[in-house]
Amino acid sequence: MNKRRSDPQAVAYGIERRIYLMRGNKVMLDRDLAQLYGVKPIALRQQVKRNLQRFPADFMFRLSRQEAEALVSQNVIPSRRSLGGYLPYAFTEQGVAMLSSVLKGERAAIVNIAIMRAFVKLREIVATHKNLAEKLGTLERKYEGHDAQIKAIFDAIRKLIEAPATPPRRRVGFLASSRGNR
Repeated sequence: MNKRRSDPQAVAYGIERRIYLMRGNKVMLDRDLAQLYGVKPIALRQQVKRNLQRFPADFMFRLSRQEAEALVSQNVIPSRRSLGGYLPYAFTEQGVAMLSSVLKGERAAIVNIAIMRAFVKLREIVATHKNLAEKLGTLERKYEGHDAQIKAIFDAIRKLIEAPATPPRRRVGFLASSRGNR
């Protein structure tokens, strides 16, 4: 087997961009998996059909025509013709893991490891973004009412900086009258 094709980093290249969100699940299409595993899509589908009991609905599902058309319109799939006249299967993370039990060989093991790592990486990214969004929300709530308070502080500082208007001073001492004191 070609060493470059067995290299996990070479295999992992581009896996993340082949993971799609469909029906609320992160999935990979059978044609992309077949390409990664180095088999023809029909061979992959045949192996799955021979072992259908290993692929319940939460592991694998067939796309509807509308879902396939949506993939074409989003340029995920170049055209309906590239699907080979059938509706593709979508495999969830568990379905991809199950493929390792029906597809044999060194390449299958290497590809499976790389795909599992890609799914884990995506989960970590989503968790990080969720955590950041929660922290941002907390900060927004914490400082939401502070705009008025900050304005009041600045107004108070401006009043302290401004020179107070001084009333006219009264002179201290005796007033001498213009009339003489006799």
